[in-house]
Amino acid sequence: MKKYLVIGNPIEHSLSPKLHNYWIKNNNINAVYKKKNINEDEIESLILEVRKKKLNGINVTVPFKKKVIPYLDLLSLEAESTQSVNTIYLDNDKVVGHNTDIVGFELGIKNSKFKIEGKKIFILGAGGVVPSIIFALNKMNASEITISNRTKDRAKNLKKIFKDLKIIDWGKIPEFDMIINATSLGLNKDDQINLDFSKVGKNKYFYDVIYNPKETSFLKTGKRIGNETENGKLMFIYQAFTAFKVWHEVEPEINNEVIKLLDLWLELEFW
Repeated sequence: MKKYLVIGNPIEHSLSPKLHNYWIKNNNINAVYKKKNINEDEIESLILEVRKKKLNGINVTVPFKKKVIPYLDLLSLEAESTQSVNTIYLDNDKVVGHNTDIVGFELGIKNSKFKIEGKKIFILGAGGVVPSIIFALNKMNASEITISNRTKDRAKNLKKIFKDLKIIDWGKIPEFDMIINATSLGLNKDDQINLDFSKVGKNKYFYDVIYNPKETSFLKTGKRIGNETENGKLMFIYQAFTAFKVWHEVEPEINNEVIKLLDLWLELEFW
């Protein structure tokens, strides 16, 4: 039986095992997918398990998307361009790091019907998934991308990769068409971003990378002041779809049943 893992810290909120195991069962694949809360000093031993074929693949989430890179042999173009890895596998005895967050974000947004081209985008946070989002936004021809992070140096590090990126101090709100919460604030239902959105106006697009819980305080605030909102559910599904295809060479079906199941899992997890 093949074995797959998603690693992170925290990891309790992840629904990756439910989605991957659902697809594994539907496609009659002899495999199992689990989640594991780890510390940074455990990364090397897990990569060694991939190398020894004891593990067949790993998904990586916060805060290890960059920290796994020194232990890998090769990076895909997407992972190299963003210095962010969320999918690991063995290819010709080489441990490869890949990034499926880019296509996950891109396909998720396209299916939400929001048009990125020519729009001003404001991103909160500079963590593991942000390089992938910026890469995708550039690919979709956003006119301007501004970023704000509580630790400004982390935002400045991203400017080394993306030269046209604008950086502003935490707490300032620029003019935008779409705002993305890419911080971890919202994983706990009592989390508050504590930014003043009272003057941003209506008809903006509030997007939260977090999908569990399905409506964070950030999204509730956006909706309350008259804006469209969307969580990271579709991004989650499409990045998982791409990882599944890489590992199993099978395209799992994304349909209404999958989306309804995910909504059900979210309700059960949250309550």
